[in-house]
Amino acid sequence: MKATVFLEPGKMAVKEIEKPEIKQENEAIIRVVRASVCGSDLWWYRGISTKEPGTAAGHEAIGIVEEVGKDVTNVKPGDFVIVPFTHGCGHCEACLAGFDGDCLSDTSGSTGYQAEYLRYKGADWGLVKIPGQPEDYSEDMLKSFVTLADVMATGYHAAVSAEVKEGDTVVVIGDGAVGLCGVISAKLLGASKIIAMSRHEDRQKLALEFGATDIIASRGEEAIKEVMELTNAGADAVLECVGTQQSVETAVKVGRPGAVVGRVGVPHVDELDTNELFYRNIGLRGGIAAVTTHDRAELLEAVLTEKIHPGKVFTKQFPLDQVQEAYEAMDKREAIKSLLVM
Repeated sequence: MKATVFLEPGKMAVKEIEKPEIKQENEAIIRVVRASVCGSDLWWYRGISTKEPGTAAGHEAIGIVEEVGKDVTNVKPGDFVIVPFTHGCGHCEACLAGFDGDCLSDTSGSTGYQAEYLRYKGADWGLVKIPGQPEDYSEDMLKSFVTLADVMATGYHAAVSAEVKEGDTVVVIGDGAVGLCGVISAKLLGASKIIAMSRHEDRQKLALEFGATDIIASRGEEAIKEVMELTNAGADAVLECVGTQQSVETAVKVGRPGAVVGRVGVPHVDELDTNELFYRNIGLRGGIAAVTTHDRAELLEAVLTEKIHPGKVFTKQFPLDQVQEAYEAMDKREAIKSLLVM
């Protein structure tokens, strides 16, 4: 089969490798229908974080179940499924509490998703069934399903972690796919004022379409000042969807006393001064998204009923053989998010 392989920073390739086989009874083999490039992939693509050369890539996909191990009963061959980047077991303390992204069981080890087939561990709990088959849906709907494998669920996790509720004022830091999905999530949870921090016109327009009421293009102290002018005391909830030192520090400073920051940006922070949290009673929550929990609780139904349209974050699409171009488009900000079509 064809699969994406990381060669070195800035270089991806599609190679012929052996099709994956079931190794444990809680696994499934998925024929991939759509996959995508994630903003977090760019950290190692750009050489900022490390990834072993020659390893498979990708962690977002939808597809058809081709084979299952004997312990898998919730899905069967032929089912159309969302393949989350998380691998919850469904029965440990973390999963039972709703945090399957922090599953305590050994469910690591799935193969790369940017491929024609993938092997998924923890299949009985982790895979989320979509009614019908891919041909029953429009291309736009398929794109939205792909976001439920990661970015939509991660943006929603930021909003839930920040305890967004009806009538709240929310600041969203980050205008990538996760941040834009954070805007959708804040709107879905009833926020009345949503301030999106973005410096890019295409992303600003999409944020406004998704429900943002205000845009702030500044950074640092100027951005904090502008938030205070819009809110008087700061936001009720802050969604941190970047992960850098500056974004986290800004998130803490734009919340009102007693606000909660929902932090989902992959951490690239040297240190965090928690004194600011203490003196202003700011809460800090978040982490790895509970994808399956969120999809089953609300997100899949919201997509199926067209209450939300997160697939609009895909602004370019490529065949698998053009995966290098897909990465380059995101790296150069020519695409908000790149879709891979099998």
